[in-house]
Amino acid sequence: MLTTNPFAALVVPVPPAFLQAYVVLMIALVVVGTLFDIIHKGNAKYFFNDWRKAKTKRTRKIGGGEIASSVLKSAVVDVLMSGEFCNSRRRIAHLLTMYGFLIYLITTVIMIFRYDNPAVPTPRLLPMLWTVGALMICVGGYWFWFFIRVDVTAEGNSRFRVVRADLFVLSLLANATTALIWAYTQFAGYAVLANVFLGLYVIATTVLFGSIPWSKFAHMFFKPAAALQKRLELASGQWRNLPAAADKPATFGRASTQPRHF
Repeated sequence: MLTTNPFAALVVPVPPAFLQAYVVLMIALVVVGTLFDIIHKGNAKYFFNDWRKAKTKRTRKIGGGEIASSVLKSAVVDVLMSGEFCNSRRRIAHLLTMYGFLIYLITTVIMIFRYDNPAVPTPRLLPMLWTVGALMICVGGYWFWFFIRVDVTAEGNSRFRVVRADLFVLSLLANATTALIWAYTQFAGYAVLANVFLGLYVIATTVLFGSIPWSKFAHMFFKPAAALQKRLELASGQWRNLPAAADKPATFGRASTQPRHF
């Protein structure tokens, strides 16, 4: 299983052109869904309006070197290392899911477009990485879903409570899980089960990439821009998300009563 390209070993042969057309359709759904999300929710308009307002509040002008440094720090710390997460468990789960998804997605595209024909041997590394990527998604995603979610750990809600905001993570988990089960049943020779899970895999994939206007999929494109904007605001002497410092410490009840920190 670890060295077998599941797309080239389909129980029911599917023309390579069909699989490739399906991948192109999913890419188109991502582009259209993201543009719809931007237009419908006004994310881009809000971002640029906020950026223009922030420019009027800066206390110093930053040079090209500082801008380049901010871009590099944002790319490394905020994007590659998910520095936005202070909680170490949450960060690890996010990194597992993010890098697993990238590995899984890239190897899927390569195996479908380059090695879908059984007559063309697939390098063993590709299906191994594909499997590892899907497993990383499952480990990070299920860990987050059952043990790390704020509404479960802090608010005491049921682990099985589902809201629309959960659509992205659930469809991603369904996609990776059905992919692994499909690959295993196909490799083990369970033809009927393989076809069933292949159908579920296609459904989960379609929901994942076709539900962008209603899920948080598009957030992965907005977060790097927002993180860079914050770093540039800091470098220019402003920080709009923090309240102005008070001249005197806050008091509660009598003037001599200092706030207690628990």
